[in-house]
Amino acid sequence: MAEFVTPSNGICSNGTISNSSGSQFFDVCQPSLPVIFLLIIAYTIVTLVGLFGNLCLIIILKKHKESQNVTNILIANLSLSDILICIMCIPFTAVYTLMDYWTFGEAMCKISSFVQSASVSASIFSLVLIAVERYQLIVNPRGWKPNISHAYWGIIFIWVFSLMISIPFFVFHQTTDEPFRNLSLHNGYYKDKVVCSEAWPSINHRLVFTTCLLVCQYFVPLFFIFICYLKIFVCLRKRNSKVDRLRENGNRVNESKRINVMLISIVVTFLACWLPLNLFNAVFDWNHEALMSCHHNVVFTVCHLVAMISTCINPVYYGFLNKNFQKDLPLLVYHCKCVASQEEYEHIALSTVHTDVSKGSLKLHNTPTNI
Repeated sequence: MAEFVTPSNGICSNGTISNSSGSQFFDVCQPSLPVIFLLIIAYTIVTLVGLFGNLCLIIILKKHKESQNVTNILIANLSLSDILICIMCIPFTAVYTLMDYWTFGEAMCKISSFVQSASVSASIFSLVLIAVERYQLIVNPRGWKPNISHAYWGIIFIWVFSLMISIPFFVFHQTTDEPFRNLSLHNGYYKDKVVCSEAWPSINHRLVFTTCLLVCQYFVPLFFIFICYLKIFVCLRKRNSKVDRLRENGNRVNESKRINVMLISIVVTFLACWLPLNLFNAVFDWNHEALMSCHHNVVFTVCHLVAMISTCINPVYYGFLNKNFQKDLPLLVYHCKCVASQEEYEHIALSTVHTDVSKGSLKLHNTPTNI
């Protein structure tokens, strides 16, 4: 699932398929400029929105240290891992996929693939911890309750585990010019070009690892998230039926329905965002010849882009839909504008300012809020 460095073995930037006898050129299969432009715009929007949403979430959670709880700590960790995805997954994979050769050196070939896998794993496992914590809070309120120390230990565990399962990416990724050797004889453009690919001891080793990674990063987390939110959904429905019989306040019923809709949306979003990329990687691992077409890179890019959209959706589900967060976000934006205006003012030479108001009399008024 974390194979974000596009599999380029045998496939070149203009739709060329290399083989032992030479090369065949399919210039007509080269993505058109409008398609490339749209993909670049899409990646840029996803990156900026993901960074903005997750940074805002972390800043607001950090401002309210007095309201630290298990949920907020786990959400902050989720945002941190999503920020790493925006920084390490999107730019490198987008550039590599569109150019179809690696330009960042062997060290970054290993580091980027390693960090990509670890950050994606940590993000997904954070979703699992949040689901488990909410399950305990709602379905089993009298049972074991995780505290703040448990949350930190859980975060340490998922990061250590994520780093461990990502080690093979660091070990077996390397740069090679093998896919371009025959092509460079016919086209000087491919001379000195390399790809960032995996060099496993055998195909079976690679298949075992990628299959286990698929299970660990997708099917197992999806199972836990689905079971936890399904039980929460059933529990809230039972409570709603009791409330209806007792004819209590309708606001509580509406709130429970809103939560149910959000729980269903979280599961569906996780399933929909990560399914295309997982299917692509599974097909490539087990029958890569089925993907040896001129549209290989475009298909991979679309699947990868859909997966990266999760970094934009997570802040919405876990932050923007929170009423306290909705109150704090405008204040945060206003504060940033005021700070920028203050810095701009302070850079103006005093000799050019004709006013009786001193800079010391300018104050920023921030209203304290709670989350």
